[in-house]
Amino acid sequence: MKTTYMEIVNGNYIGSVENPVDLNEILKKADKEGLEPSLKDKERVLFLGIDVQQDFMDHGALGVAGAQKDVERMTRFIYDNIEKISNIAVSMDTHTPHQIFHPCWWIDENGEHPAPYTVITLKDLDEGRWRAVINPQASREYVKHLEQDAKKALCIWTYHCMQGTTGAALENQCANMIYFHSVARKAVVQRLVKGQDPMSEMYGIIRPEYDTKGYMNLEFLNKLGRFDKVLIAGEAKSHCVLESIKQILEYYETRPEVTEKVYVLEDCMSSISGYEDMANQMFEDFRKRYRIHLVKSTDGIL
Repeated sequence: MKTTYMEIVNGNYIGSVENPVDLNEILKKADKEGLEPSLKDKERVLFLGIDVQQDFMDHGALGVAGAQKDVERMTRFIYDNIEKISNIAVSMDTHTPHQIFHPCWWIDENGEHPAPYTVITLKDLDEGRWRAVINPQASREYVKHLEQDAKKALCIWTYHCMQGTTGAALENQCANMIYFHSVARKAVVQRLVKGQDPMSEMYGIIRPEYDTKGYMNLEFLNKLGRFDKVLIAGEAKSHCVLESIKQILEYYETRPEVTEKVYVLEDCMSSISGYEDMANQMFEDFRKRYRIHLVKSTDGIL
């Protein structure tokens, strides 16, 4: 290409709220690249970036150690394969303070809010250790169903990806590359906003952890199934990436011709500290059961 990688991505500013790259200028350059529109691709390739947002960078509000190096490898991969990646979709974790997984939703017997990473169980509620200050009955039902149906416990997270804040924005250098691809290949970036329901966590991009309405993003699932390859990267490997992949694979469980199209870029994602072994085991289980591909961005998969 005429435009170099370093003209699009300034590696020194990955994870920073500052962006020294003039987006208008690089998009002008993208328009002059003369690449084939993605609609003409014979092999249809989707790149799915999970929660590549400022607050998940190393020093963000809910920072994932290694995320900035992941972005460096991810953007290099997109650049090197810009003529082969047909479309890019990105998920956007988006919250407000008053949600069931944030501290202000709960108090203990002394009126104190839980610290981030506190786990709240149904037993805790029944024994009075924690009490919901908003929708207490519905909150108890949520914790109950989360434990019984999803086999999980409610984890309290630090406030992150607050709607309208810089923390909720796409990481700047990643955004540079994604929008460069969009203009150069004449392909609209699809944004998947998730996590806005106050009564449920939503790690995966397809559905909440539990809700009474049974929401599922069937439109995106059906679109994903029409691609020849689906490449997945993002943060955090142990949570939102893992749950997104799990939801996709479970939906297409009886269609191995779809699950075999999934390629996980393991060097473009990192786990939250303490969850590494669990995540690695889960991904290995996915590989064996659904025949997905666990690869590195340097493996020449395109």
